Amino acid sequence: MSEDERTQAADHSTPHALVIHEVVREDGEAALRRPASALAWSGLAAGLSMGFSFLVQSVLSAALPDTGWRHLVAGLGYCVGFVIVILGRQQLFTESTLTVVLPVLTHRNGRTLIPALRLWAVVLGANVVGTIAFAALLRVPGVFQPDVVQALAEHAMEPMSGDFWSTVLRALFAGWLIALMVWILPSARSARLLTILLISYVVAISHLSHIIAGSAEAAYAVMSDRASVHDFLVRFFLPTLLGNIVGGVSLVAMVNHAAVAAEIEHRD
Repeated sequence: MSEDERTQAADHSTPHALVIHEVVREDGEAALRRPASALAWSGLAAGLSMGFSFLVQSVLSAALPDTGWRHLVAGLGYCVGFVIVILGRQQLFTESTLTVVLPVLTHRNGRTLIPALRLWAVVLGANVVGTIAFAALLRVPGVFQPDVVQALAEHAMEPMSGDFWSTVLRALFAGWLIALMVWILPSARSARLLTILLISYVVAISHLSHIIAGSAEAAYAVMSDRASVHDFLVRFFLPTLLGNIVGGVSLVAMVNHAAVAAEIEHRD
């Protein structure tokens, strides 16, 4: 082949796993270098944006007949928040279960671990504050039609519909899928939007538990007196947080890092 043909072939080939690892790791390194204030504002924006997953899903549900397939169409609304956050480069906690963990696994020192834990704490807190603020806006009287308000109330209880361990397992699958999405995006190229839509849609129609999208719903349930703060923390927040972290860190970050660790050490 000519040099031009080799270049064209390289442009159309799927990146090697090591290349994807380095792209995601560099994103993580850049996030670790950001000031806490920048992380907090970006995390707040992400929390507010994720509220649209709750709102649009409820709006679609309100417009559809009460049938067995309604959630398959309404689930498309759940994707909206993920599209805004990921394409808008806002800081989402469940993305960081992969991005900032790869630098930790690569360097294996406290100088990387401590900033990673700081990022997790700041971003998680800011994300949740954003979702609570969005839920409070949804409670303003007269903004939405009664059928939408009813759909919001129904969806608000979904994050607290299972017991502790079933919620952990649903959250594990959600964390696994979102971290896989982050891993896939560097090679998705022009299909980035489709990749986000497809994976977040699977999370929606499978009724999996996502700590940030679910926080808007659960917070709305508390504000509408359908659930207590204890329900929010014990039935939703703690099991979902545990599952998302385990799914993102152990099933994606550690496994995908292990797949290229020997190559990284060889090149070093």
